[in-house]
Amino acid sequence: MELSYQDVKAAADRITGHVLPVTVALGASEAIPTRGSESCELWLALEFMQHTGSFKARGARNFIQAHRDNGTLPDAGVTIASGGNAGLACAWAAHGQGVRATVFLPTTAPAVKVERLRGYGADVRLVGAEYADALAACREYADTTGALLSHAYDNPYIAAGAGTLMMEIHRQLPRLDTVVVAVGGGGLFAGIATAADHYGVRTIAVEPQNCRALHAAIEAGRIVDVPVDSVAADSLGARRATELALHAAQNYDVTSILVPDQDIIATRRKLWHDRRLAVEHAAATALTALTTSAYRPEPGERVCVVLCGANTDPSDLTR
Repeated sequence: MELSYQDVKAAADRITGHVLPVTVALGASEAIPTRGSESCELWLALEFMQHTGSFKARGARNFIQAHRDNGTLPDAGVTIASGGNAGLACAWAAHGQGVRATVFLPTTAPAVKVERLRGYGADVRLVGAEYADALAACREYADTTGALLSHAYDNPYIAAGAGTLMMEIHRQLPRLDTVVVAVGGGGLFAGIATAADHYGVRTIAVEPQNCRALHAAIEAGRIVDVPVDSVAADSLGARRATELALHAAQNYDVTSILVPDQDIIATRRKLWHDRRLAVEHAAATALTALTTSAYRPEPGERVCVVLCGANTDPSDLTR
């Protein structure tokens, strides 16, 4: 299974005017170690300012609109299993189009996400300790009710919608060399990498050391199940990557990097202390690849880091 740039472009045509264009801000390049004495050119894509607080709004809007256009949106509405952000986006997109949404989450989902889901009018159901448990319950619900089964990341409409973010980044930074993105199941990564390849931009895929679904798939040459144990697991805790993500990793200019939890925590706190940006651990994961030298840019390299979400409890940022 693969995603094309034309899929991403079609998604952009559907969602333009319904999502917020990404804000791209200059970062603190001097704080990023490079391979020489000169600094790189660092940019931050502030996608956490998107509707629902994450990039997921793009894929959700594209998914529902595409099914509406195709005449495949049932009266029973949509249902999705999500660690939080995808559910928020699905509920938001459904609410905006008058569609019923039933969202399944693991019991470990942050309370802030559960509360916001209910605020969008979704029927929220908490099941099991991991995403896989919520997904099984969601599939059973779809089978018995006829609701349209969405997915947090494993769907071409979802991934294509996420890829529109790269189109907007490239529009603002046409001479970009590298885009850095955190990876969970791989929906955002697949969309970003597909569009990035079209523009000749390399992609750095960053995962926590103990949530390495894509990294493990690349090493094995196939999709494999992995254990999930990370401070960023609420957003990046997929047991397995998607075929779309593996195809992108194997066929485009992609480097896969792992970073430890303690460094993710430190980077997230530094974003707060230095720039007053309160982001999720998942968003901090991408930047951690640069702050820890896991990826060292060339001097003068133009790098954009995607800060993908901000649905977080900020109470621990000053501890």
